[in-house]
Order: sequence, then C-alpha cells, then structure tokens
Amino acid sequence: MISSTSNGRIRHLTELMARRKTRDEESLFVCEGFRMFEEAPDRLITEVYIEDKTYDEMEEFFLKTPSNRLGRAFSKVRSLRDRGIPVEKVTDNVLKKISDTRTPQGMAFVAGMPRYGYDDLKDGNLLILENIRDPGNLGTMLRTAEGAGAGGVLMSTGTVDIFNPKTIRSTMGSLFRVPFIYEDDLLSAIGRLQKDGVRVYAASLEGSRLYDEVSYDGRCAFMIGNEGNGLSDEACKAADERIRIPMEGQLESLNAAVSAAILLYNARR
Repeated sequence: MISSTSNGRIRHLTELMARRKTRDEESLFVCEGFRMFEEAPDRLITEVYIEDKTYDEMEEFFLKTPSNRLGRAFSKVRSLRDRGIPVEKVTDNVLKKISDTRTPQGMAFVAGMPRYGYDDLKDGNLLILENIRDPGNLGTMLRTAEGAGAGGVLMSTGTVDIFNPKTIRSTMGSLFRVPFIYEDDLLSAIGRLQKDGVRVYAASLEGSRLYDEVSYDGRCAFMIGNEGNGLSDEACKAADERIRIPMEGQLESLNAAVSAAILLYNARR
C-alpha cells in the first residue's frame, strides 16, 4: 500500500494532472471516480489506485451484491489485475493528493489517450470549436454532442486540453465515446467537411438569420467560438451561413456550451 505522497508514482500522477506537456509527451492522463472507471475501455487503463477502505468495501459488494456499481468496479479491477495492470491500495491522504475534487471518490486511474482521425467521425451533425478556453465548457459540449447524437467534435489547437482533469470530469464519460480531433488548420478541416457535403453554420451575433429559421437538411456542422471573443472573422467567412440565437433583455450572448446545445438539438429536431 502506498502511504506517502512523496512516492515516485504519486509524484508522477500529480505531474500528469498538472501539466499538459507531460500528458502529451506520454499520451497518458489521470481520471478519478467509479463512473469514469466503468466507462473507460479496459484496453486504455494502465494503472489503478484505490483508497484502502474503499477497496475493502468494493470487495464486500462484489461478494454480496456484484451488480452494485462498487461490485462491478471490483470485478473490473480483478480482470485488469489478472492481465498485469498494476492495482495499488493507497491511503486517504495519498488519494487526496491525486484528486482534483474536494471530496475524492475513492479511486483514480491512469489511461492512455484515445486517438481519432477524420475517418472515425460518425454519422450525424458535428460540432466545430474555435479556441474554447473553459475546461468545464468543453467537457459539457462533448457530453451534449453525445446526447444530441452528434458524430464528433473538431477543435482548433487553441482550444483547452480535453484531458484537463476538469474537462474529463465534465464529460461524464463521453470522452470515451465521442470522436474528437484537434485540428492544426481548422479552416482546412472546414473546407474538407464542405467538400464532403457537410453544410457549416457559424454561430454569430451578426448572423443573417435566426437559428430556428433554417431548415437543416442533410449533414450539418455548427461552429462555436471563444467564450469572450466569439468566432474569428476567418472562421465566420469560411462558413456556409452565419446564424444567431436571439437575445432578450440586456444579454449580449449565451454561454458557449448552452449555444452548442441549442443548435445541436434544434438541428436534430
């Protein structure tokens, strides 16, 4: 059992959580909680850390009520361990060190980054994100994309790291199910979509039409811009059409994730 926060493996986990550069170099990231553990494909999990009392509770549920979430998690832990994946008990103090929440959920694990290409995009409408900076917004948009049946999410490299602990938590597991791609050249990616028959709409306050006046025939992609500045002029010009969401009162704009939800669900309808 690991009881020291200065343990080399624990220091490595905290570095993975804190530094995007380290995550990118090693293609690894840290997740926490039973929900994410259940959602993560076994093939991606490389290490598991469980608070010692929680481990005992998981084993008890496995023996008495294996269908319980803790029981299912323990079954997965056993399967991973049988395949040679390290499973370590840790003290409560150590778990807090490798947790991004105030109240740790009893376990954390290291996973390999899922990788996607253009051909991995599924059928359905798409979301295109330019320079989104808030981790929670990005995670919520990925989750919303799954809920609305979107085929994937394309992002500019200026968008926040999807493997940021706050983003991971906000995805509620969608991270492992929705294809996502960081694009070095977002405009070229937009052009490729258009050549493949995807009609691209830019969410803009200067949109010529309201979002609910458009008939979204065929496959569509919706572009959402930076929370403070919106879409760049270049991105807006690359779109087939600019659309806007009407604002009442004294509001200038909606939260980026809310805008994405309105557009994706309206097009689905």
